[in-house]
Amino acid sequence: MNGWIWAGTVALAVGVGAAVWGVATGPLRRRVVAQNLSSALATPGLLLLSQGYERPAYVDLALLLALLGPVGTLVFARLLADDLAADPPHARAVTLVVAGYGAVVVLVLCAVTGPGRALVKLLVIGALLIGGNLVASRALSGGFTESRRG
Repeated sequence: MNGWIWAGTVALAVGVGAAVWGVATGPLRRRVVAQNLSSALATPGLLLLSQGYERPAYVDLALLLALLGPVGTLVFARLLADDLAADPPHARAVTLVVAGYGAVVVLVLCAVTGPGRALVKLLVIGALLIGGNLVASRALSGGFTESRRG
């Protein structure tokens, strides 16, 4: 077991384990935030495992998860908008920490990968991961007030 596999396993176990606990317990606002963060924590874990096992297919899975995870959160935010309006979630600090963690993992893997198509794919995954997580968290915490005016 090399360091990449160890780091990926720890990331998946700790991050996704905490997210599963958050989804299974607590009020609705904590459950939707945990659902959003589960994909944001699983994607860097898959990227680390991809590097450790030298399997590019895991990068494709991480790309799919980075794309569809925030979309699922936006669907939940839309369907649960009335319930969340009374008690909106506030997870700005957690969201920024998870986004920073994703950015660090992507940047480290970019430095290790070197120039080429794999680097471009990693940068796309990083942009989708960070941007999607921030947009989905913003939608959960009450949405964008500018879009409600007109």
